[in-house]
Amino acid sequence: MADRIITMRSELRNHLEKTYGSKKNWSHITSQIGMFCFTGLSPEQVDRLKNEFSVYLTRDGRISIAGITSGNVKYLAEAIHEVTK
Repeated sequence: MADRIITMRSELRNHLEKTYGSKKNWSHITSQIGMFCFTGLSPEQVDRLKNEFSVYLTRDGRISIAGITSGNVKYLAEAIHEVTK
Protein backbone atom coordinates (compact mmCIF):
# COMPACT_ATOMS: atom_id res chain seq x y z
CA MET A 1 0.00 0.00 0.00
CA ALA A 2 2.81 2.43 0.83
CA ASP A 3 4.32 2.05 -2.64
CA ARG A 4 0.95 2.72 -4.29
CA ILE A 5 0.46 5.88 -2.21
CA ILE A 6 3.91 7.14 -3.19
CA THR A 7 3.12 6.38 -6.84
CA MET A 8 -0.24 8.19 -6.70
CA ARG A 9 1.37 11.25 -5.10
CA SER A 10 3.95 11.31 -7.87
CA GLU A 11 1.38 10.81 -10.64
CA LEU A 12 -0.90 13.53 -9.26
CA ARG A 13 1.97 16.01 -9.14
CA ASN A 14 3.17 14.98 -12.60
CA HIS A 15 -0.27 15.47 -14.14
CA LEU A 16 -0.69 18.87 -12.51
CA GLU A 17 2.71 20.14 -13.61
CA LYS A 18 3.34 18.40 -16.93
CA THR A 19 -0.02 17.34 -18.35
CA TYR A 20 -1.95 20.47 -17.37
CA GLY A 21 0.97 22.92 -17.10
CA SER A 22 0.06 24.30 -13.69
CA LYS A 23 2.45 27.05 -12.65
CA LYS A 24 1.77 26.49 -8.95
CA ASN A 25 4.31 24.73 -6.75
CA TRP A 26 3.00 21.22 -6.07
CA SER A 27 6.14 19.84 -4.42
CA HIS A 28 4.27 19.50 -1.12
CA ILE A 29 2.26 16.63 -2.63
CA THR A 30 5.34 14.43 -2.90
CA SER A 31 7.16 15.74 0.16
CA GLN A 32 4.36 14.74 2.56
CA ILE A 33 3.95 11.18 3.79
CA GLY A 34 1.00 9.05 4.78
CA MET A 35 -2.48 8.37 3.50
CA PHE A 36 -3.61 12.00 3.55
CA CYS A 37 -2.29 15.10 1.84
CA PHE A 38 -2.80 18.77 2.53
CA THR A 39 -3.44 20.27 -0.91
CA GLY A 40 -3.32 23.95 -0.01
CA LEU A 41 -6.73 24.52 -1.59
CA SER A 42 -9.01 27.15 -0.11
CA PRO A 43 -12.52 26.31 1.17
CA GLU A 44 -13.93 27.99 -1.95
CA GLN A 45 -11.79 25.83 -4.23
CA VAL A 46 -12.82 22.72 -2.27
CA ASP A 47 -16.48 23.71 -2.76
CA ARG A 48 -15.91 24.04 -6.51
CA LEU A 49 -14.29 20.59 -6.62
CA LYS A 50 -17.33 19.14 -4.87
CA ASN A 51 -19.99 21.00 -6.85
CA GLU A 52 -18.46 21.00 -10.33
CA PHE A 53 -16.38 17.80 -10.37
CA SER A 54 -17.82 15.56 -7.60
CA VAL A 55 -14.43 15.44 -5.89
CA TYR A 56 -14.72 15.28 -2.11
CA LEU A 57 -12.17 16.39 0.49
CA THR A 58 -12.25 18.27 3.76
CA ARG A 59 -12.85 22.00 3.55
CA ASP A 60 -9.33 22.67 4.84
CA GLY A 61 -8.02 20.99 1.67
CA ARG A 62 -7.01 17.61 3.07
CA ILE A 63 -7.50 14.70 0.66
CA SER A 64 -7.18 10.93 1.01
CA ILE A 65 -4.35 9.73 -1.19
CA ALA A 66 -5.54 6.16 -0.58
CA GLY A 67 -8.66 7.03 -2.60
CA ILE A 68 -6.65 8.03 -5.67
CA THR A 69 -6.20 5.31 -8.29
CA SER A 70 -4.54 5.05 -11.67
CA GLY A 71 -8.06 5.30 -13.11
CA ASN A 72 -8.98 8.62 -11.47
CA VAL A 73 -5.69 10.46 -10.90
CA LYS A 74 -5.80 12.31 -14.22
CA TYR A 75 -9.40 13.44 -13.62
CA LEU A 76 -8.46 14.64 -10.14
CA ALA A 77 -5.47 16.58 -11.48
CA GLU A 78 -7.63 18.19 -14.17
CA ALA A 79 -10.24 19.19 -11.58
CA ILE A 80 -7.63 20.64 -9.22
CA HIS A 81 -6.01 22.50 -12.10
CA GLU A 82 -9.38 23.99 -13.13
CA VAL A 83 -10.13 25.35 -9.66
CA THR A 84 -6.61 26.73 -9.12
CA LYS A 85 -5.97 28.53 -12.39
